[in-house]
Amino acid sequence: MARTDLEARHLETLDRDLGRFSKLELATGYVARPLVGPGIAFVFIALAGLTAALLLDQGGNTLIVVCAAVFGAYMALNIGANDVANNMGPAVGANALTMSGAIVIAAVFESAGALLAGGDVVSTISSGIVAPESMTNSSVFIWAMMAALLASALWVNLATWIGAPVSTTHAVVGGVIGSGIVAAGVGAINWQTMGAIAASWVISPVMGGVCAAGFLWFIKARIIHRPDKIAAARVWVPVLVGIMAGTFAAYLALKGLNRVLDISLGMALTIGAALGLAIWLVMIPVIRRQSRGLENRNKSLKVLFGIPLVISAALLSFAHGANDVANAVGPLAAIVHASQSGAVSESVGLPLWVMMIGALGISFGLFLFGPKLIRMVGSQITKLNPMRAYCVALSAAITVILASWLGLPVSSTHIAVGAIFGVGFFREWDAERRLKLAHEELNRPRVGPEERSRRKLVRRAHVLTIAAAWVITVPATAILSALVFLIVRLLAA
Repeated sequence: MARTDLEARHLETLDRDLGRFSKLELATGYVARPLVGPGIAFVFIALAGLTAALLLDQGGNTLIVVCAAVFGAYMALNIGANDVANNMGPAVGANALTMSGAIVIAAVFESAGALLAGGDVVSTISSGIVAPESMTNSSVFIWAMMAALLASALWVNLATWIGAPVSTTHAVVGGVIGSGIVAAGVGAINWQTMGAIAASWVISPVMGGVCAAGFLWFIKARIIHRPDKIAAARVWVPVLVGIMAGTFAAYLALKGLNRVLDISLGMALTIGAALGLAIWLVMIPVIRRQSRGLENRNKSLKVLFGIPLVISAALLSFAHGANDVANAVGPLAAIVHASQSGAVSESVGLPLWVMMIGALGISFGLFLFGPKLIRMVGSQITKLNPMRAYCVALSAAITVILASWLGLPVSSTHIAVGAIFGVGFFREWDAERRLKLAHEELNRPRVGPEERSRRKLVRRAHVLTIAAAWVITVPATAILSALVFLIVRLLAA
C-alpha cells in the first residue's frame, strides 16, 4: 500500500514537471514565432551576398559588390512587404481572395513580371536626378549608390512597421538626392525633375481617387440603384469587364512589354481597344449564364465582379514586378558595373543574377511581412466590396496610362491608395446626400455634426498617417542617405 502511495506521488510529481515543460515549450514557441520571418529574411540576404561573391566576374571589387547585393536584397524584401499590398489589398479586403491566395498569386506574377518583362537596361542615376559627369570618380559613385540603397530600404522598412504604404520609387529618389548632394554638390541635382516628382505627390492620389470615384458613381447609377439590378448587370458588367481588359492590356504594354518591344502609347491603346472589344463580346453570354437564378439584391452583384477583380490583381502584380523591380536592383546593377569597369555610365546592363535577387526578394518580402499592409490597405482605410475594389484596380491602370501620356512621374502606390480614399470619400458624400434627401422627404430635422462625424466611412487616422509618410519620404531618405554617405566616407578615409 505504501508502495502504491509512493508511486502515485512520483507520478504526480512527473505530471507537474511535464506540465511545466509543456508551458515552457508553448512560451518558447510564442516568443520565437515573431523571429521566424526575420530569420528567413536574414538567410535570404546572406544567400544574396554569397551569390554575388560566387558569380562576380573577375576584376570587380568583391567585397563592395557583396555589400551592395546584401543591401539590394534587403530593399527587395521591403518592396515586397510594402508596395505589393497596393495590388492585393483591395481583392483581400473585398473577400474576393484569401490572404494565402493573394500571397501566392502576387508572388508568382510579381516574379514573372520582373523576370520576363523587367528590362535589360536600368537608369543608374534614377532617371537623370544626378548628373553623371558630376561623379567622375567611380568609388564616390559606388558609395553614393550604396548609401542611397541602404537609406531607402531602412525608410521603407520603417514605413511598413508603422503601417504606412509609401512609394519605394520616391524612397530611392530621395536616397540618390541625399548622397548625390553630399558627393557632388547641390548643383549636380536636376531640380526640374525633382519638381515633377514633388508635383506627383498631389497629382497621383487625386487622379486615382477621382477616377475610382467616377467608376463607383457609374456602377451605383447604372446597376446598384436600378429596380432590376440583375438585368442592368447583364448589360453593363460585360462593358466594365471589357474596359478593364482593354485598360490592362494597354497598361501592360506600356509598363511591361515596352521593356522587351518598342511600343508607343498609340500602339498600346490600339492593343487595349482591340482586346477590350473582344472581351466585351465574350463576356456577354458568360455574365448572362452567371446571373441566372441570382436574387435582385446587391449581394448577388458581388459574384459577377469577383473573378474580374482577381484577374486585375494578378495583372497589377505582373506590371508592378516588371516596373518596380528596378527600385531594388537598379542601384545594385550600377554598383556592379562601376566596380567592374571603373567608370560611371548613364545606363548599364542588368545581369540575370541581379534580377533574380530583386524578383525573389519581392516575393519573400510579400510572403513574410506583406499581410500587415495588405490588411491595412484592404480593410482598415474604408470597407471594400468587389465593386469598390474593382473601381480601385481599374483606376490604378487608367491613371498610369494617363500619366504616361502626360509625361508625369507618378507613383503606383500613391495612385492605388488615392483610389481607395476616393472610393471611401465618395461613399461618405453619397450616403450623406441620400440621408439628406430622405430627411427632407419625411420633414425630419437634419442630422447633427456629431452624428455625421460618427458615420464617417474613411478612417481619418490612416489618412493623416499615410499623407505624412508620403510628404516626408523624399526628405527623410535624403537626410538618412547623406548621413550614411558621410559615415562611410569617414570610415574609408
